[in-house]
Amino acid sequence: MIFTATELQDAFIIDLEEKPDHRGFFARAFCAQEFEAHGLKPIVAQCNLSFNYKKGTLRGMHYQLTPAAETKLIRCTKGAIYDVIIDMRPESPTFLSHIGVELTADNRRALYVPEMFAHGYQALTDETEVVYQVGEFYTPGYERGLRYDDPFFNIEWPLEVTVISEKDLNWPLLEMMPVGSSDPLEVTV
Repeated sequence: MIFTATELQDAFIIDLEEKPDHRGFFARAFCAQEFEAHGLKPIVAQCNLSFNYKKGTLRGMHYQLTPAAETKLIRCTKGAIYDVIIDMRPESPTFLSHIGVELTADNRRALYVPEMFAHGYQALTDETEVVYQVGEFYTPGYERGLRYDDPFFNIEWPLEVTVISEKDLNWPLLEMMPVGSSDPLEVTV
């Protein structure tokens, strides 16, 4: 695996190191030892799959608070997505910064999402499939979200949003909370 640090602290793009032969190729997509060597958490509590019928579908922006904060390893296995992460860690030098990465079945690239990063993506093709390796169990009481179109972040999604859940459409806009709060952000409607 080839680990490339992003401009967001602790977030990595992970490319396959293909070993080709006459049959095709072999590549390691996950190795706990290599993750640990790069300072990443190699725990996998769940492996999830999402399928999107239509391009323009948007899912996000989701994260969970401590003690249920999740790491994620995101890979597009069919089609293409534009994947966005936002650093939600108040102590981080990249707090409230975001990046977008194109993950496709063709580039076979993965994105490692650290704990306390909001995550979302937009399907760039019809019939897109995404696999998530998640480091913590889904815990509804700790779930938080940000509006995909929050002017504070000004995320430039590549396509018009054509399909979105009511829940994702109705996450409130961002409002900073006082320092020292147990929740790094408080959102208001």
